Amino acid sequence: MTLLAKPSFLKGKIRVALWTTVALASLCAPLINAAPIYKVVDEQTGQVTFTDRPQDYEQQVGKQVSQMAITTGNDTSRSTSLNTTTNSNTSRQSLNASQTVTATKSTAINTKVTTPVNYQLAITEPSEERAYRRPVQSIDVNVQIRPALQVGDSARIYFDDKEVAQGLSASIATVDVLPGAHTIKAVIQSETSQTLKQITRTVYVIQNTTTLQDNKRKAAQLLAYQKLAWYQKLMLKLRQQEVAQSQ
Repeated sequence: MTLLAKPSFLKGKIRVALWTTVALASLCAPLINAAPIYKVVDEQTGQVTFTDRPQDYEQQVGKQVSQMAITTGNDTSRSTSLNTTTNSNTSRQSLNASQTVTATKSTAINTKVTTPVNYQLAITEPSEERAYRRPVQSIDVNVQIRPALQVGDSARIYFDDKEVAQGLSASIATVDVLPGAHTIKAVIQSETSQTLKQITRTVYVIQNTTTLQDNKRKAAQLLAYQKLAWYQKLMLKLRQQEVAQSQ
């Protein structure tokens, strides 16, 4: 009788361990990052902060918290009219940017005057007050120009005054970008490196707290798996193979 009871007891123990490990494995399913972004304004200083954890600010005095009606990530660039998206400050500076370049020949009576093209710029992506979660999202930049670039002129894109691309588009990774406000600038230069036109836009980068929490949860699950007995790991592996075959 004793010999028959031991295998039954062992079988029941393995069955309990199997359900425990299966429940543990179910926790490893990826989580959907759908947390909205909130804008926090300090009423005294006017400082703007973007976050996906509004509860950290709602109890603070003098903080206005509102959910942003914008999207995050790398959306398809919206088609925007140049006349409506050109920054008003750059419009006022258009006269200063349009300068006359005079090339004087050796003979004083023969003077050739070249007038640079009056370019019009618009940043169609990112849109104004766009926030990105680091490190999972990158910043896509698209610039529209009218008329087309003339021979000798070039377009460059800067991120916080650091050149990141030559041309009218760029993709900026946020892995090494600190949370906070950052400046994107598009510049048109002549062959002599003279700035003919430029436009800027401010974007915001926030720490992806949802991703950090998910990574911590996965690390805890991995540690729990490593502490399982060998037969529990074996049963879990067999269970995963059964699930994969059923699908």
